[in-house]
Amino acid sequence: MADIGKSFRMRRLSVAGDGRYLFVPLDHSVSDGPVVPQAGWDELLRTLVDGGADAVVLHKGRARTIAPEILRRCALIVHLSAGTVHAQDTGAKVLVGEVEEAVRLGADAVSVHVNIGSDTEHRQLADLGAVAASCDAWNMPLLAMIYPRGPRIADPHDPVVLAHAVNIAADLGADLVKTSVALPLDRMAEVVDSCPIPILAAGGPPDGSDLISYGTSLMLAGCRGLAIGRRIFSAPAPASLVSRLAAVVHATEAGATHHQPTISTGAA
Repeated sequence: MADIGKSFRMRRLSVAGDGRYLFVPLDHSVSDGPVVPQAGWDELLRTLVDGGADAVVLHKGRARTIAPEILRRCALIVHLSAGTVHAQDTGAKVLVGEVEEAVRLGADAVSVHVNIGSDTEHRQLADLGAVAASCDAWNMPLLAMIYPRGPRIADPHDPVVLAHAVNIAADLGADLVKTSVALPLDRMAEVVDSCPIPILAAGGPPDGSDLISYGTSLMLAGCRGLAIGRRIFSAPAPASLVSRLAAVVHATEAGATHHQPTISTGAA
């Protein structure tokens, strides 16, 4: 019974209760600049909730500005990492929040960003481990956003490298992991097969192709969800796009034909 709080929170992260997830990261306001004008924030959030997003990812200060009723059918993930495009090392991430703060905000989960292969990888890994320990103390789910990014990464879409990255997240205590996609997309099944925790595919198709086909391919490869931010909030019709992506993630027929991941002893 000690982890009942985590069980409740994990359930709230999947609105349909099917263990699949459509997350919309909105933490770009720290890394890149404003997502929308301040007057448009409530409208954007209502659009995401009404469209069927399972959770939004916000920094702690932004979360304090949101009226609770807006997130009536959508979970809140508080992002604890930060870095900006103006930094000397854009791959560096530092902790700017604590799990206890997220608990006080009523968050359903926290997230931490790690760039494997960056010059500050060692510090980011230490931060992930420390946050995981705090999450255990507070029964808080942890989403690791972990990517092969940096001067030592030859191919960020290599399934072998991605399998290594997602297993780092699992080994250091994450409950969910968001990462880049393998190319071609069907090789994401190898990454899924290597990992004992649910994988959410990040972003959109690298070649700018159709987002719905992209999401469908990844769900069929065994991913348990999608985490898409910019391609949604910058879309001409975000409400329609969110609704279509939610259907892809939670579709009953997709669930019947999903690649079923197994845990292997080695990285694919």
